[in-house]
Amino acid sequence: QVHLVESGGGLVRPGESLSLSCIASGTFRLIGSMGWYRQRPGKERDLVANINRGGQAHYQDDVRGRFTISRDDAKNTVYLQMNNLRPEDTATYYCNVYAYMTSGPNTEFGGQGTQVTVSS
Repeated sequence: QVHLVESGGGLVRPGESLSLSCIASGTFRLIGSMGWYRQRPGKERDLVANINRGGQAHYQDDVRGRFTISRDDAKNTVYLQMNNLRPEDTATYYCNVYAYMTSGPNTEFGGQGTQVTVSS
């Protein structure tokens, strides 16, 4: 199993910044792709950004240029730096990783979520 612990959410004003982090622990050989999803009120969960082990990142169109995803493989941690936040970024943000397991099938795991609220 893989346990994901997210942190860094909170309440900020429009234009401010937040940094999320997610630490993975458990019985895996290594972590492949890591990413962040979000679920805005009344909407389905969608991908915000992801990053592979090679460092290639993909962003949702409306966060590109404002958000930056990064990873530290030595710490099994993925980060999401969110700048110039907007009210429409208000959502629960979920960490997601693909883990190559020590036994059993390789599996995708998700975190419990951290709330980000952008409001004046």
